[in-house]
Amino acid sequence: MAGLGKKYAYTTLITKASYLAGVVILAHTLKKQGSLYPLIVYYTDGLKKDAIRALELEAPKTNLILRPCELLLPRADIEVTLIAERFGDTWTKLRVFDCPEYETVCYLDADMAIFRNMDSVFSKADQLPHDWIAANHACVCNLDHDAWAPGEWTKENCAYTPVSHPDALTHPTQATPDSRPTYHLLNSGMFLYHPSKELWDGMLDFFNTTHKLGTYKFPDQDFLADFFRNRWQSLGWQYNALKTMHYWHTNIWRDDEVVCLHYIVDKPWTARVGEDGVAGYKGRDGETHTWWWNNYAEWAKQRQNGGSDEVLRIVNQYLDRGDGTENSDPDMRAIGNKVQAFANNKAATSQQEDDSSKDGVGHPTENALPAHRHRGLGERGHGAVVHPRGRGQMPP
Repeated sequence: MAGLGKKYAYTTLITKASYLAGVVILAHTLKKQGSLYPLIVYYTDGLKKDAIRALELEAPKTNLILRPCELLLPRADIEVTLIAERFGDTWTKLRVFDCPEYETVCYLDADMAIFRNMDSVFSKADQLPHDWIAANHACVCNLDHDAWAPGEWTKENCAYTPVSHPDALTHPTQATPDSRPTYHLLNSGMFLYHPSKELWDGMLDFFNTTHKLGTYKFPDQDFLADFFRNRWQSLGWQYNALKTMHYWHTNIWRDDEVVCLHYIVDKPWTARVGEDGVAGYKGRDGETHTWWWNNYAEWAKQRQNGGSDEVLRIVNQYLDRGDGTENSDPDMRAIGNKVQAFANNKAATSQQEDDSSKDGVGHPTENALPAHRHRGLGERGHGAVVHPRGRGQMPP
C-alpha cells in the first residue's frame, strides 16, 4: 500500500450547503474503496449550521477531520472577471495548502466520487519535488462550442487527444517549457502536493501582490497553473476523470479504469436520472450520474439501518426532491441542469432558461462579465482576507 506509515491526507472544501451531498458521497466512496487516510474538510463561516451538523455526524463514520477557515478573496482594488459568480468562493481552495503537519496531501473537489482505491495516487509522492504539484490537464476540446472559451480551445490542442489506452494511464502528456499554451493548463479538481510553510507563504505573497488575479476566469485553477508553471507533473486521466471524457475522449476512457470521477458542470444530486436513462446538462450523462445515485442509495441505506435519521434528513434537503418539483434553493439551481443560465453572475429567470434551452450550449453562452464587488462572507471590506493560518470497486 502506497505510503504505509507516512502522514498522508486528503482535503476538500465546502462553502455552500448545496455541495453537502457531494462531500458526503466523496467521503463515503473513499472509505468504501479502502482508503487509509483522513479527509480534511475545510469549511467557511457561511456554511449553514445544519450542513456543519451533518458533517459532524458523518466524521466518525467516514474518517473526516473538520477544519473551519475564512474565505480567501482578492484585494479590493482587483476587479475579477469570472465565468460565473459561483466560482467566486473557489479562491478559498488555496487554503488547503496550509496544512504543513502532513507530508503529502491530495486535494479532491466536493463534486467527485471514488470508484477504485484512490490511495494509489500517493505512490507518485516520492518523485514529486517539494515545491511542485501533480495534477491533470484541463480538457480544452470545447466540442460544445462554448462562446466563453478561447479560440485555441480545440480538440487538436487538447493534451488528451494525442494519447490512447492503455498508455494514457501511465504516460500522460507532459508539459514542457516549449509546449503549446493549452498543455500548460491544469484542472484543479484534484492535485497532489507537499504542504509546507514556505510553499504557503510563497503562494500568499503571489496572491497579495500579483495583478493577474483580474485576468483569471477560473480563480483557483488559473492561479495554480500560473503559480506552478513549469512546476507541475501530469497524472493519468483516471485520477480526475471528467464526466465529459466519457464521450469526448473515447480514445482513453474505460469505465473500469476510473479511479476518481469528476462531476463537472451540473451536479448529479440536483436531478434524478430519468427512466429513459437521460441526465446531465446536455442529456449525455445518464450512466455516470447513475453511478453517483447508486452510491448515494447505498450510503442512505447504511444510515437508515444505523438509525442515523438526523443526517439523512439534513442531506435530503440538498438533493433532488424526487417528486418532479424543482428545488427552489438558488444555490441548488445554480449547479443544476440549467447551470448555463447562471453565467454572467446572475440567477436564472424563466426567460433566460427559455433562451438558454434554444441555443443548445451547455456552458455560459456570452462573454463573462465582471463579478460584482460585494462583501463576501468573511470579507472585511478593506483588502484581501488573507491570513497565514486559517481558523484553523468498479463503477456500479
